[in-house]
Amino acid sequence: MTPELEWPAIALRLALTVLASAAIGLNRGEQDRPVGLRTTMLVALAAAIAMIEVNALLPLAGRTSDSFVMLDLMRLPLGILSGMGFIGAGAIVRREQLVQGVTTAATLWYVTVMGLCFGGGQLGLGLAALALAIFVLWTLKWVERRIGRERRAELSISFDPGADVGEAALSRFLASGFAIHDRSIDVAEGGQVWTVRCGIRWREDRPSESADALVRELAARPGIIALHWRPLSEG
Repeated sequence: MTPELEWPAIALRLALTVLASAAIGLNRGEQDRPVGLRTTMLVALAAAIAMIEVNALLPLAGRTSDSFVMLDLMRLPLGILSGMGFIGAGAIVRREQLVQGVTTAATLWYVTVMGLCFGGGQLGLGLAALALAIFVLWTLKWVERRIGRERRAELSISFDPGADVGEAALSRFLASGFAIHDRSIDVAEGGQVWTVRCGIRWREDRPSESADALVRELAARPGIIALHWRPLSEG
């Protein structure tokens, strides 16, 4: 990497940044994520242009013999990485125990680092980063689907004790391959309403019936007063 940049070298760095960020942005778009192609490309280009600017200012770095001021060029990329923390935090949504957008935030931060590599002239490192990102976002997603991710949810069923549907409802989940833990029972209104609360765990590839179908079936059963189903996610 030389301090003085020529336009062909700048064009190559920007072109590789566009192509690499577009590949990652397409993956986010296919997953219907809030951060898609344009956002990913803009983030990577901003990082690359910042590093190109750092390279362009290298001849001016240092301290002259008659000055106490030193130009610290690395503050520019470090500031960009810090700023990406705020943008990434905006992509994360949390509602009680439901967390979404963590992978999208991590992708934005990763794309920023990749843009810094291309902008700084480390083209081989940038291409290696792109290859790793494709492996993680595409290949591991396929592996994750094959082995089935573990899902969690909280279930609350309020029912008339005379109908005796509480244990029967939980038995439907057990028979379909779901695991039940942390079960508790509350009695209200002088014993007229019982509420069963529990946690549900399952792997995507194992239950014989979908969780949504079971919830709809249980909600329609006679004797069920109220049913609350809250999915939980790690993002």
